[in-house]
Amino acid sequence: MPYSTDKKVSRFMRILPWILLSIIIVIFAWYILSKPAPVKVTQQKSTNQVEQTWQPPRAEENTLKPVTKKEKSQEVVSYHDAVAKASQSVVNIYTTQKVTQPPYIEDPVLRQYFEFNEGMPQEDDNTNLGSGVIVSADGYIVTNAHVVEKADDITVGFNDGRKSKATIVGVDIESDLAVIKVKMDKLQPLAFRSKPIEVGDVALAIGNPFGVGQTVTQGIISATGRTGLGVNTFEDFIQTDAAINPGNSGGALVDAYGELVGINTMIFSRSGGSMGIGFAIPTTIVEQVMNALIENGHVSRGWLGIEIRSQLQDPTKIDNRQGVTVVNVVKGGPSEQGGLRVGDTIINIDGKEMNDENALVQYVARKLPNTVLNVQVMRDGAIVDLKITLAERPSNKELMKAHSMNNQNKAMPNPSDSMKNNQANIEDEFANMSEDERLEVLRQLLEREGN
Repeated sequence: MPYSTDKKVSRFMRILPWILLSIIIVIFAWYILSKPAPVKVTQQKSTNQVEQTWQPPRAEENTLKPVTKKEKSQEVVSYHDAVAKASQSVVNIYTTQKVTQPPYIEDPVLRQYFEFNEGMPQEDDNTNLGSGVIVSADGYIVTNAHVVEKADDITVGFNDGRKSKATIVGVDIESDLAVIKVKMDKLQPLAFRSKPIEVGDVALAIGNPFGVGQTVTQGIISATGRTGLGVNTFEDFIQTDAAINPGNSGGALVDAYGELVGINTMIFSRSGGSMGIGFAIPTTIVEQVMNALIENGHVSRGWLGIEIRSQLQDPTKIDNRQGVTVVNVVKGGPSEQGGLRVGDTIINIDGKEMNDENALVQYVARKLPNTVLNVQVMRDGAIVDLKITLAERPSNKELMKAHSMNNQNKAMPNPSDSMKNNQANIEDEFANMSEDERLEVLRQLLEREGN
């Protein structure tokens, strides 16, 4: 009997591992089968959204390791990895513009004046420099509009020493952004930061200041959402104290991981050098403008067709009123059709408070034409709700032309006739002058213009 019992125990021990393995397999299979399948969420495309032909490279979310006081005292922070990664995507841009002779150079008296003094001015090539950021592997580069808008020839210098000619894809003066393209592939695009930058975050400005070559400066983010500087029509700047100097325009502002947060665009300076107040266009605007320029060659923005003025905001007063007052409504424009009147105070749009005209302009500009806005206004002490369908915003030149013509019509019933008469009088007076008198007038004109 004991022998039989030992035999059974021995047999049981031999099959025990297989029993345990079978149990593990059953548990694993149950876990896999019972795990819910991922639900695919399909976001319905809004009628106000434009299908994007270009998508910015997205950076993966970074997690910071907590730093103890002991580690702070022992470790030295370096941005080498961030700079090494980002600098591959920052390029130098050299533009050439042909400087031609002034149109009045054909005047025989003026030609005689130049020949007698310093000789005739000749055509020349004016070369400027700036920076840019590679945003796609097939050659798209973003830079500032003021870097390339008047260029006759554009040359791009890459970090590895290569150079290439570039063509302009589109220019948006109102945001000071432009897209150019080179015929090269396998380029290294710079990833866009996935989270908004915050005040106090480290910032690195990469570019080609003064033509000395690619350089990096370091600082922090001083502010976000800066508006009202009067530089661009649409302003939503990131402010940084990282040194930004002439030639940095169009370069990259990156975070401590080398991820793009903005395009350097301008500085506040009384001397021409950096004073610790620099501004960059955030990637949210860069993405919007780039998609529009690549797809359509221009940017479509919403337009209300009104002139506005912020409520009086005296810093010495406690009870400042909020809202934006409508001072003019374009006849036949979207606001007039939507029922907006002169004297109305816009309190909020789509539930978002409107505290000043800059906030309103920025909000409307980010909407596409034909977007319906829910506008709440104060009229004669009562709240009025309106629905206004946006039109497409005219260009700044068209708006200025219309505004100028309106002012001229108010001041002068027949402006064209008056201008023609003035021009005819000047031509007659100049023709009746002697040669010496004409030379003297031209000399004074040149001196007054600083030539």
